[in-house]
Amino acid sequence: MKTSVCQNATATALRKISVRCWRSNGGIEIKKLLNTLYITEEDAYLSLDGENIVIKMSDEQVFRMPFANLESVFCFSYLGCSPALMGKLCECGIALNFISPQGRFLGRLQGTVRGNVLLRTAQIKMFSSPETGINEKTLGLIRNTVAAKLANSCAVLKRSLRDYPEIDNDGSVSGCISRLGESAAAVFGYNDKLEILGAEGSAAKAYFDVFDRMLVKQREDFRMAYRTKRPPLDRINALLSYLYTIYTCDFSAALESVGLDSYVGYYHELRPGRCSLACDMVEEARCIIERLVITIINLRQIKAEDFEVQVSGAVMLTKEGRKKVLTLWQEKKRSVIVHPYLKQKIPLGLLPFVQSSLLAKFIRGEIDEYPSFLLK
Repeated sequence: MKTSVCQNATATALRKISVRCWRSNGGIEIKKLLNTLYITEEDAYLSLDGENIVIKMSDEQVFRMPFANLESVFCFSYLGCSPALMGKLCECGIALNFISPQGRFLGRLQGTVRGNVLLRTAQIKMFSSPETGINEKTLGLIRNTVAAKLANSCAVLKRSLRDYPEIDNDGSVSGCISRLGESAAAVFGYNDKLEILGAEGSAAKAYFDVFDRMLVKQREDFRMAYRTKRPPLDRINALLSYLYTIYTCDFSAALESVGLDSYVGYYHELRPGRCSLACDMVEEARCIIERLVITIINLRQIKAEDFEVQVSGAVMLTKEGRKKVLTLWQEKKRSVIVHPYLKQKIPLGLLPFVQSSLLAKFIRGEIDEYPSFLLK
């Protein structure tokens, strides 16, 4: 397994990032972790009352919360919000994310951008691809992102293999680990984005081919033949898609908070309505979602009855299932990790803000290379 290749690729940047880099970013505060409001009731309507957000169902008030310290709102309701509330959220700089009850991202309402035009101009200039080909800095970002994603997938497999050696009785898991490591190393030899994309896709397929091997409990209820997105066709895919969507929204909010445009990415193609940069950034952190999915299934914190199969064949979380998953996700975000590069203890929920801050420093030229997140 050659995860050291990915680590060595960011060594230059790591030496240049000190504790001051973490402390200098006054925009990262603990309140960003603890004050996210999720509206999971499909028939809920959100409105404004003074300095409070009010939730009504059947014209009856069921919940009220002050705006103080509220950082973002995730609305899974079809009824939506009042115009007055949306205006107040924009005024307060609180992001409002609209997501379907099935977990598909619909749109995001954001007020005045907090960033500066110089940073965004530098972002667009760096990420733009001239006619002669992609520029070297952007290519380096793409290589590090994909290599980190593959190395983190290796870490997820190795963690399960260490805990449950029996999952590799036929050698398929260890074989996948070797393949992912080789693909991570090979990425640094590619000079074309399409080549990197092809290597990533092939490696990701191999990873998800053995993904359900990591499940040692509820194996009859949770099986995964391959990765399906729109729509998810099994319970594991339903969990992954649901949490990937929420985490991408977290990265989008984090990028906006440090002054970057979440729609201008370096790897995912630009597309109207898609936060391409958030999609780029979440690639290296997907391992967190994947590890959580494995854990909650093995601990029986989520069960088969928390899902429903629609007429189309799509598998979705039930209302109660969504509540369970969101509660577990918030608990996970409160766990503390040591950031592998800054060497600081941080709540896991602040990872999008830390990585976004480091990317902004790279774009401004304050560090020589953006250090991707590597799972330890």
